[in-house]
Amino acid sequence: MNDPFRLDGQRALVTGANTGIGQAIAVSLGNAGAEVVCAGRSSMEETLTKVPNGTALELDFSDPMAARDVFTDQHIDIVVNNAGIIRREDSTDFTEADWDDVMDVNLKAVFFTCQAFARAVLARQGRGRIVNIASLLSFQGGIRVPSYTASKHGVAGLTKLLANEWAAKGINVNALAPGYIATNNTDALRADPERNKAILDRIPAGSWGEASDIGGAAVFLASPAADYIHGAVLNVDGGWLAR
Repeated sequence: MNDPFRLDGQRALVTGANTGIGQAIAVSLGNAGAEVVCAGRSSMEETLTKVPNGTALELDFSDPMAARDVFTDQHIDIVVNNAGIIRREDSTDFTEADWDDVMDVNLKAVFFTCQAFARAVLARQGRGRIVNIASLLSFQGGIRVPSYTASKHGVAGLTKLLANEWAAKGINVNALAPGYIATNNTDALRADPERNKAILDRIPAGSWGEASDIGGAAVFLASPAADYIHGAVLNVDGGWLAR
């Protein structure tokens, strides 16, 4: 019997794969047997030393249409939309530029990457998997990150809409909502004794998550084991939202 969690023979595109959660997803998909295209605007050199069968692709998602031609040039079975940015400022002082920059990368690029991928999958009458990276701020408000919160609420809604349109056409669309994960993006929080304690006190699991926790969940949603899962936003948060 074939292992339903294996991805042998599949080709995956992971955006923002140079570090942190994106890198862990690329490594996990590679370890599950997929060939992984690691895409982003930064060097993928470190990631490629960890991914068993990986290649790099330079894409800058500050251009929301950056991936418009990717899927006509090469066969891709799985897309993980992980690339994202954040800007912090009081809402009274937040600029239009910071709003637009975040929305372009975190939401607009996600939609048009999904669209380009779906067009290619439907044209070949094949199957496809999309895993979008949402956030705890797809459900909560946060503070001082208005465009990030809006974009991640948008990712959750977009995931459900695309699942409604494409589930019957052979494309699974789901999302992961990472909790507090120990990466370079959260170094400052973990180094602040008060903030670190407050966060840990809220997490039922009692610890920060590891990037590999998100990688494992991404493998699941990209695998045949998730064939009947459509439009889900899976929290990987140590129980944060259940508290």
